[in-house]
Amino acid sequence: MASAAEQLAANLNWGSFSKATDLKKRLWFTLGALIVFRLCSFVPLPGIDPIQLELLFDQTRGGVLDFVNMFSGGALERMSIVALNIMPYITASIIVQLMTSLSPTMAQLKKEGESGRKKINQYTRYGTVALTLFQGYGIAVGLEGWGAGQGASAVLDPGWFFRITTMITLLGGTMFLMWLGEQITARGIGNGISLIIMAGIVATLPGALAGLFEQGRTGAMSGIVILAIILAVILVIAFICFMERAQRRILVQYPKRQVGNRMSQGESSHLPLKLNTAGVIPPIFASSLLLMPLTVAQFAGQNSQNEWMIAVTTALQHGSPLYMSLYAFGIIFFCFFYTAVVFNPEETADNLKRQGGFIPGIRPGEKTTQYLDYVLTRITVVGAAYLTLICLIPEFLISSFALPFYFGGTSLLIVVNVTMDTVAQIQSHLLAHQYEGLIKKAKLRGNRR
Repeated sequence: MASAAEQLAANLNWGSFSKATDLKKRLWFTLGALIVFRLCSFVPLPGIDPIQLELLFDQTRGGVLDFVNMFSGGALERMSIVALNIMPYITASIIVQLMTSLSPTMAQLKKEGESGRKKINQYTRYGTVALTLFQGYGIAVGLEGWGAGQGASAVLDPGWFFRITTMITLLGGTMFLMWLGEQITARGIGNGISLIIMAGIVATLPGALAGLFEQGRTGAMSGIVILAIILAVILVIAFICFMERAQRRILVQYPKRQVGNRMSQGESSHLPLKLNTAGVIPPIFASSLLLMPLTVAQFAGQNSQNEWMIAVTTALQHGSPLYMSLYAFGIIFFCFFYTAVVFNPEETADNLKRQGGFIPGIRPGEKTTQYLDYVLTRITVVGAAYLTLICLIPEFLISSFALPFYFGGTSLLIVVNVTMDTVAQIQSHLLAHQYEGLIKKAKLRGNRR
């Protein structure tokens, strides 16, 4: 049965959208920021020959670079100033969050509230700078050696000046995207970082669809296979929507209370635990940890002298058994890790105890903590299996049947999750706008009396 909040959200008057001026401003700001991001993806790095770069990139179609290029919205293929996208920031966030669990000093910062959060964010930015400079240097060196054996180079004037320029430019692009994502979160709608990632994925969708239909037009792929792919994508989207809304509701009972001379009835509520508490974070984290080092290795591996780089990129190429295994392990690990970060059973049990609430049949305190941890672990196992299934099955199909449609399970999961979260925030703003309208009407009626 739907809760009162869900019933109220379902009965929202979308006709009041035109009157919600603050919401419209937020939507226009979000749209403008995403347009700026897309424009930046077409600004090339200085010292790059775009014609030679395109020829060299065409030789590596279907590999790791193609997969990273999809997340960047084509920015890596054009070697733009935002070629690294927001991935260094995500990798730095992973490292800092791991440190908050392993280091007592970082854990203490997390408990200090707003001031501690600001320090942690500052450490994340420092980590982003270091990772971007390291990856930028690797890409610059790789670009210089890429195609050198064939007598072609994508770099017009190789040397230290090009390397330093590339590092500084990529650092500026990544930091600008990080700032832009923070501005979207504060002044727009939805999570800015997630929206930037989704915008990059969605930008590649028209090209992927055009390539798919071109395969059907030329006869390289039958119409039945194309219809089957489209139907499979629709079914996967429906399955993701169903699983993302799945909850395990734990009944919470509140005792009778005496307010003055009146005795209020005992109330019952529920504690909703999402099946996928971690959301879209595990696939993004696992992808960033795998793809960013592989991107640098792929560029450096184009040089015939780096035989060990070639061996690494071959063993970890997209669709290989080792890549699939590491990807699945990363998703499962971050499912449990991020769930432990966002939901603390001990803290929840203490809050219930202070409010006088209890779970029927479970003693307040330690027993409630153990019960919540037990339930959360069980549903996280199901959630991790669901995420692994969604992300890996399309990858197996793509690698096994050489399907040109590169909009896989990870991309669908990110797009559907971010879209659902953004729509939920829009509903929240509309709901708040309706409450404000009701309060104003009530005040006017009170004044008339």
